[in-house]
Amino acid sequence: MIVEWQRLVDKNGQTCERCACTGAATEAAVRKLKRCLAEVGIEVLLENRSINHEDFITNPIQSNQISINGRTIETWLDASTGHSPCCGPCGDSECRTIHVDGRMYEAIPEAVILRAGLLAAAETLRHY
Repeated sequence: MIVEWQRLVDKNGQTCERCACTGAATEAAVRKLKRCLAEVGIEVLLENRSINHEDFITNPIQSNQISINGRTIETWLDASTGHSPCCGPCGDSECRTIHVDGRMYEAIPEAVILRAGLLAAAETLRHY
């Protein structure tokens, strides 16, 4: 299973607070998924991707996006993508949020990422 997380990284190597929090939550979730899913033969890999400022300006909603096996976590969770003003390297751009079960998240929590990962794992196991 491949977990991809992408975010804006400025020329100084910085990202905004919401992306930094999501990054930490993604790393924690991937560590847990690796331990749990190794028992059933699923290898979990994390790929961190950077978006440059020019690409970000064109489409800020692509920052702070998590995909699992090529599908966004919004797809896995039957959630929706939104946007809200950001800060730091993002300036006042409208950056990605997700709406899950009636709650809006700017920084995506570990539990939400784990839930999407377990759904992806369940789909993977159906094909064995």
